Amino acid sequence: MTKTEEFLMEAFAGESQANRKYSAFAAQADKEGFSQAARLFRAAAEAEAVHAANHLRALKAIKSTKENLRESIAGETHEFKEMYPEMIAAAKAEGAKDAERSFNYANAVEEYHAKLYHGILEDLEEKKESYPYYVCPVCGMTVEKEAPERCPVCGVKGSMFKKIE
Repeated sequence: MTKTEEFLMEAFAGESQANRKYSAFAAQADKEGFSQAARLFRAAAEAEAVHAANHLRALKAIKSTKENLRESIAGETHEFKEMYPEMIAAAKAEGAKDAERSFNYANAVEEYHAKLYHGILEDLEEKKESYPYYVCPVCGMTVEKEAPERCPVCGVKGSMFKKIE
C-alpha cells in the first residue's frame, strides 16, 4: 500500500467517525433544546460524509455489488468472530458494563448482518420482492420486511424500530 493510500484510509476512518460523532452531538443538542447547534452538527456531519465518500472513491474501494457484498460479509464475519469477542472479554474483565453491553449488542447484530448480506448475494440475480428493513434504535438489530414485536437482541419494542426503504 502506498503512503497516499494509507493516508486515504486514515482520512476515510477519521471522516467517518466525525460523521457519526457529529450526528450523535446533533441528537444531544436537539434533546437539550439547542436547535441551531443541532443543525450545525447535522450540516457538519453531512460534510464529513461527503469527505469520507470522496476518500473511498479515490481509493477505488467501491467495486461491483457482488464484490461489495463479499467484502461486507468478510468484514461482518471478522467482527463477530474475532473483533468483538476479544472486546467483550476485556470489558467484562474490567467491569465496564456499558462497554460490554455495547459490544454484545454489536456482536449479535454483526452476525445477523453477515447473514443478510449472504442471502442477498445468493439471490442477487433473481427478481424478487422488494421490502423494507427495520433497524432497532438501541442495539442496531436489522430485520427484513417488518419489525418484530420485541427486538431479539435488546428487547426494545418493535414499534421503536426505524423503517429503511
